[in-house]
Amino acid sequence: MRRIWHTLNAQSVASRLFLSAAFWSATILIVAGLGLSALNARSAESSFDGELNVYVKALVANVAISEETRANAQPVIAPQFELAFSGWYWQITRLDAEPPEIRTSRSLFGSQLAKFEGLKSDHGVTSGYIVGPGEKPLRMLQREIDAGEEGRFLIQVAANAEVIQGQIENFEYALAATFLLLAVALIGSTALAVRYGLRPLRQLRRGVASIRRGEAERIAGEFPEDVAPLAEEINLLLDSNREVVERARTQVGNLAHALKTPLSVIVNEAESGHPKFAEKVREQAGVMTRQVSFYLDRARAAARASSASASTEFRPVVDGLVRTFEKVYRDRELAFEIDLIDSVRFRGESQDLNDLVGNLLDNAGKWAKAQVRIAAEREPDSGARAFFIARIDDDGPGLDPAARDAALERGRRLDESRPGSGLGLSIVVDLAAAYGGSLTLEDSPLGGLRASLRLPCF
Repeated sequence: MRRIWHTLNAQSVASRLFLSAAFWSATILIVAGLGLSALNARSAESSFDGELNVYVKALVANVAISEETRANAQPVIAPQFELAFSGWYWQITRLDAEPPEIRTSRSLFGSQLAKFEGLKSDHGVTSGYIVGPGEKPLRMLQREIDAGEEGRFLIQVAANAEVIQGQIENFEYALAATFLLLAVALIGSTALAVRYGLRPLRQLRRGVASIRRGEAERIAGEFPEDVAPLAEEINLLLDSNREVVERARTQVGNLAHALKTPLSVIVNEAESGHPKFAEKVREQAGVMTRQVSFYLDRARAAARASSASASTEFRPVVDGLVRTFEKVYRDRELAFEIDLIDSVRFRGESQDLNDLVGNLLDNAGKWAKAQVRIAAEREPDSGARAFFIARIDDDGPGLDPAARDAALERGRRLDESRPGSGLGLSIVVDLAAAYGGSLTLEDSPLGGLRASLRLPCF
């Protein structure tokens, strides 16, 4: 059983859809066929009983005449009752006589009909099957009547049940042939529907194969609305992977360039035989260690940014950072105001969100006079990916528009009087870009600088 289940699970989607549709179509047709067959059998029996009931009424009318007339006249209700063993029989039994008086049709030819015992009657008429002369099955109706002074009589009329069985069999053969043709048509239409319905998936598979072979960079073509999001997500994943590879190449190049100068210093010091060579080596080794750590952090951040499953609530991260910076800038009595209209979830790691918002809050706190405000709202729908914008405002001196681009450069410090390394804003720029977002600097309504951080969200 487990092997069969494993085999079924290994089937393709097309096979599963086809087998499922074929199974349920066959089941429905079988159930419908059995139901129609049963209804037809009941209808055939009811129609046959109606014909027999006509003869029962004719015999009831005969019983109603006087006893002398009955003794001198044999009821003739149809020619088939006059032929021996014709399959059509009647029998009248007087129940209040001892022994019971029995009159039969000539077709019984000395035989007698059995009596129903224990069957329910419908308005005094009981119907069912018995075995008649020649061991042939008969369909019989019997009715008991009370003629008053004339006595109590049991009237029975029977006919060959093979007539009913023949009608039922003919109907079942026709029904089976019709349903068989219908099953073939349903299975054929199911196969065509499955093939047509899964054509976009085959097109998607060919597109992915073309990318794997290097024949294309993206999945092209039009897809139905339920497959188009999958194709778009694959294209976004491909774009993200290309961005990761490109960023990795850039970081490797930057690392090589950053290590080139310390290595040149070490080589020159070694060739010159300077007495403080060991101290210079330690100094330059520290520089290289910091450079390696920096670019490794950038590579890890880029790898985390490519993950599509990470999700971080924005509000808890902001609350934690605000509590921290309120303690850091307690002496200056800075007021940190949180104004989050929408509940958003950042599509990324909480550590990266801490770095992004933390650097901006730290920068705002350094320059603010008395107030820092952070607000966030979802961006209007702009396509396949959703974004939100976090705005950090301060009431500091602000920044000249011409100097804003320079402030975003790595290591660039516009004011040496404030603590810092000049790496904060550049880290935010690089990390936001890794997630497909951005950082822009603008004038703040508070009078200082506004940092607008655009990041993906759910």
